[in-house]
Amino acid sequence: MSKQEITLSVNGATHELHVEPRTLLVTALREELGYTGANVGCETARCGACTVRVNGDAIKSCMQFAVQLDGAEIETVEGLAEDGNLAPLQAQFQAHHGLQCGFCTPGMLMTADTYLKDAENPSREEIREAIEGNLCRCTGYHNIVDAIEATLTEGAPTNE
Repeated sequence: MSKQEITLSVNGATHELHVEPRTLLVTALREELGYTGANVGCETARCGACTVRVNGDAIKSCMQFAVQLDGAEIETVEGLAEDGNLAPLQAQFQAHHGLQCGFCTPGMLMTADTYLKDAENPSREEIREAIEGNLCRCTGYHNIVDAIEATLTEGAPTNE
């Protein structure tokens, strides 16, 4: 199969790739570019472990071919931190123990971060609805919702 040349901007860095038309975005990110935050879970868009942001929207990268996104702006969990410091949402996940094994965490963070960009004082139920496309087999979601809620009300936790 012939490869196609595409350009992706990932976390602000431009990358030119030669990929087969059937290469999934998650595969291109992980294997071609070394962005391993998005995990391959179910490969059916049900678990959300592969969630990234494309042109501002959270998508499941196991369901998109890389060639479909030629020229796209992509953000991965690696791009949330700023200057080596955790983003407020990441810090709240840490402070509220919003992760256990960590497999779902990158996708959960990307979904929640995208949701928080437009959320205005959501209820706990609305937060749960926003993340319902991301499965976590470890936490029971309570601490994840606490972390998202704390990000809205407190921003980044302080080290006091």
